[in-house]
Amino acid sequence: MPTIAVVDYDMGNLHSACKGLENAGATPRVTDSPAELERADAIVLPGVGSFDPAVQHLRSRHLEQPIKDAIARGKPFLGICLGLQILFESSEEGQEPGLGIVPGTVRRFRSEPDITIPHMGWNQLQFTQPDSPLWQQLPSHPWVYFVHSFYVDPVDPTVRAATITHGSQTVTAAIAHDNVMAVQFHPEKSSTSGLQILANFVQLVATRQLSKV
Repeated sequence: MPTIAVVDYDMGNLHSACKGLENAGATPRVTDSPAELERADAIVLPGVGSFDPAVQHLRSRHLEQPIKDAIARGKPFLGICLGLQILFESSEEGQEPGLGIVPGTVRRFRSEPDITIPHMGWNQLQFTQPDSPLWQQLPSHPWVYFVHSFYVDPVDPTVRAATITHGSQTVTAAIAHDNVMAVQFHPEKSSTSGLQILANFVQLVATRQLSKV
């Protein structure tokens, strides 16, 4: 049973993410300890709120470098919602530099007639990496739950694992590159498909553990 560090930096309720990971067979550990991040088999970075406070809280707890080090060592990593956005270099929402793990910018949705901002509710994923481990055993266009006014715009389009369309805008909904995966939607609020995504991540971590034995 893999141990997954769920990063606590005062940016959202962690209970539902932990429950989803538990249901998938993992042992989640809510923590702001760099030592715990190092010991864990994988890291989940959830988040709800604004870009600047999120990166400020991570840095005030001295978590930025431990997260970067864990990713550099190949530890599986899953970002959720704001936990996706702060992986990027900058955001139109604030002034703080992001973690810069993924080159690119977080952008604001353009205002259009007949679309709501924030983008809130259910939307269908369009897979751009259909063979990604995150998407195993899912239907081809699963419905997942979003709450966001900003979206990520990676420099390298090949890191996109899925997109959505909101109004006339098609934007990145998930990224995946090597051991780094992150989603804009909330898998813990996305019913069966969301729980399957969390289960897929746990299975990936468990498989990696077995390969080290």
